[in-house]
Amino acid sequence: QVQVVESGGGLVQPGGSLRLSCAASGIIFRIYDMEWYRQAPGKQRELVAAIMSGRRTIYADSVKGRFTISKDNAENTVYLQMNSLKPEDTAVYYCHAVSSVARGRDYWGQGTQVTVSS
Repeated sequence: QVQVVESGGGLVQPGGSLRLSCAASGIIFRIYDMEWYRQAPGKQRELVAAIMSGRRTIYADSVKGRFTISKDNAENTVYLQMNSLKPEDTAVYYCHAVSSVARGRDYWGQGTQVTVSS
């Protein structure tokens, strides 16, 4: 059974930092591209950052220079280090695992809430 579980969300003041974690089980982690999405109230879900199976990374323009995505294949975990947080970063953050070898095979986590407010 595949599980994708996010953790690390919470309430933080503007300018603060959080590190999100996403642990995946039941998949061959190293062949999956791992993505972080977020969805704010009333807005569409958007891609925040991605790390491919070959470790190439992609970032949304809005988070470049502030967020860093990384993965630990030994721990089947992907991380999102978020620094210099802004109120507009407030959203539910979702982890998405996408197979790099099997078309259409992907899994979503349940999401973790990040709130940036003073």
